Amino acid sequence: MTALVLTLAGAVLIGVSLGLLGGGGSILAVPLLVYVAGLPAKEAIATSLLVVGATSAVGVLPHARAHRVRWRTGLIFGAAGMTGAYAGGRLAGFVPAGVLLTAFALMMLATAAAMIRGRRPVEGRPTPRELPTLRVILDGVVVGLVTGLVGAGGGFLVVPALALLGGLPMPVAVGTSLVVIAMKSFAGLAGYLSSVRIDWTLAAAVTVAAIVGSLLGGRLAGRIPEHVLRLSFGWFVVAMGGFVLARQLPPLAGLGLVILVAAGTVTVAVWGRRRRGHSGQQRLGRAVRQRVGTGVER
Repeated sequence: MTALVLTLAGAVLIGVSLGLLGGGGSILAVPLLVYVAGLPAKEAIATSLLVVGATSAVGVLPHARAHRVRWRTGLIFGAAGMTGAYAGGRLAGFVPAGVLLTAFALMMLATAAAMIRGRRPVEGRPTPRELPTLRVILDGVVVGLVTGLVGAGGGFLVVPALALLGGLPMPVAVGTSLVVIAMKSFAGLAGYLSSVRIDWTLAAAVTVAAIVGSLLGGRLAGRIPEHVLRLSFGWFVVAMGGFVLARQLPPLAGLGLVILVAAGTVTVAVWGRRRRGHSGQQRLGRAVRQRVGTGVER
């Protein structure tokens, strides 16, 4: 009973994470189902795809009402990703569970470093309404394959792709990612159903709890500054990636590797912030020189 209560409480947090950050659903769901609910790794991955898919489909509603969803980009990305996600889910049956979870953790840490570092601003570049179709398709297939293989809904890759590569504002990237996550999660689940049995009662209970959390997270998302959302997303993924990675390695080796990766992530973040600060100073200097030059001409 205690394990069930903790699992449902964790499911609410999963929903809040999805609604607020547009990701983190599977990052939380897989460890929750493995280490708290006691499910085998592959059953936990398949169940997480069901929970995250249903929760994202409902959680997108508050974002849509607030006009924080790029439907064309999301649907194309999701449709392309469904093919990759199904293939990844089928391929996962031939890969050892420990390898899947280790790859999952390493990918989370690499993505977190990119999010914390941030996207270097480009002067004069407008915020795009929609992203180029071919680019969206290619990104969708690749992300779908990876996330289907490791059992992730994809927010931890989709949000950075939309925000860092596509240039969408973070709140819009969050809302749009939920469309993609829902589509790819269900496709990945279809790939798992042929080889994994799911406890449907537990899955339904966790899904309902997560949906409640996602509606709350969606209402909060529009009230938090964009840079706070991005940094929160990045550091959240660092914490969860380090936890999953440490569980897959011997205690001392796991601790040492987590410390090393955390130090590397901090270094990347500090370097990125200094670079952006230097770039900002250069832009300020150019603006001052232009203003002075204009004054002299007058």
